[in-house]
Amino acid sequence: MVMDIGRVCVKLAGHEAGKRCVIVEVVDNTYVVVSGPGIKRRRCNITHLEPTDKKLDISKGASDEEVKRALEAAG
Repeated sequence: MVMDIGRVCVKLAGHEAGKRCVIVEVVDNTYVVVSGPGIKRRRCNITHLEPTDKKLDISKGASDEEVKRALEAAG
């Protein structure tokens, strides 16, 4: 599955493992920037993410508030 902006993922590693996050920016072929409720905005290796089939309609570099609203709207 493609790692693109707005893709909802589940973190697989670290102290945030098991939590859902959203990709807000693609850095390169290895790293993306993620954000979400209970997830601190940070760079994350794509091997530590499990993409879901859900995708939110957000812009590149969306603020934490925009991500939260989009997640709530999508349920």
